[in-house]
Amino acid sequence: MTQLPLPEWAPHQAVWIGFPSAADLWEDDLAPAQAEVAAFAAAVHADGAGEKVWLVAADEAAADEARRLAPFAEVIVEPFGDIWLRDTGAIVTDDGAGRKAQGFHFNGWGGKYDLPGDDSIGERLAGQAGLPYAKADWILEGGAIDGDGSGTFITTEQCLLNPNRNPGFDKDEVEARLKRDLGASRVVWLGDGLLNDHTDGHVDNLARFVGPGRVAIPEAMSDDPNAETYADAAEALLDADLEVVAIPSPGLVERDGEIIPASYMNFYIGNATVVVPLYGAPNDGAAVEAVQELFPDRRVVGLRADHILTGGGSFHCISQQVPA
Repeated sequence: MTQLPLPEWAPHQAVWIGFPSAADLWEDDLAPAQAEVAAFAAAVHADGAGEKVWLVAADEAAADEARRLAPFAEVIVEPFGDIWLRDTGAIVTDDGAGRKAQGFHFNGWGGKYDLPGDDSIGERLAGQAGLPYAKADWILEGGAIDGDGSGTFITTEQCLLNPNRNPGFDKDEVEARLKRDLGASRVVWLGDGLLNDHTDGHVDNLARFVGPGRVAIPEAMSDDPNAETYADAAEALLDADLEVVAIPSPGLVERDGEIIPASYMNFYIGNATVVVPLYGAPNDGAAVEAVQELFPDRRVVGLRADHILTGGGSFHCISQQVPA
């Protein structure tokens, strides 16, 4: 049988969550980012009603802080460059007979942030979890794709056709490799991702499967810098006969005078809790309510991630689930 990633809403054994560890990367945001990650981990753990939390720290000093802030979690110490385990960790697949950790090469989002340890952290974590590991011969980040467990994947042309990842690859080549390595039977191509997204348009900031054949995307605010991107994505999804549901967008969000790729789509779907990143925007509450309607069997909570965001991502970016 084909090895497929299970959908994120399927039961999890555990989740790897990256814990901010490098003072030279995080500077004044280190301690507050650690606190935000611990709050996210606590929401996912849900006093034992959720999945196990494996907090991954890069050194013993960070591990001590992780144990202090999140005593409910198992803390794993493994060197890494930074916390974005959605992109550097392995994708755990299952063919019904057993699980496998599928790894890919990682080059720092096209050479932007190429840090020691990030290209091997997935293999090391898989080994600690006792999962068989294989590494594909091309570059792919987990945040660049999303699937519903049936073999249908969504992605963006901006990222997977970017020459800074796999020069010379066209859609046919990408689709062939997704079929070979992740069991893809259909790839739905969206265009660009969010403005100023240093990942070159990861789909987990734009569109997310929330059920079989059902995709959530943002609904633009009047001042939204990504309104055209959302409209193009909706058209492509509908053309692919997928159901589209709208989540309010945070609209224009700026930090230090720069537009940031703020999105409620970077939520994490846990066993008991769905955690939505918030920005202090007018639609924060409406977004949590809209996501709650999509997951009536789970508690949906919104948490601020301002300091995590200074590193370029949010809750989905720092996590990688391990299916049960």
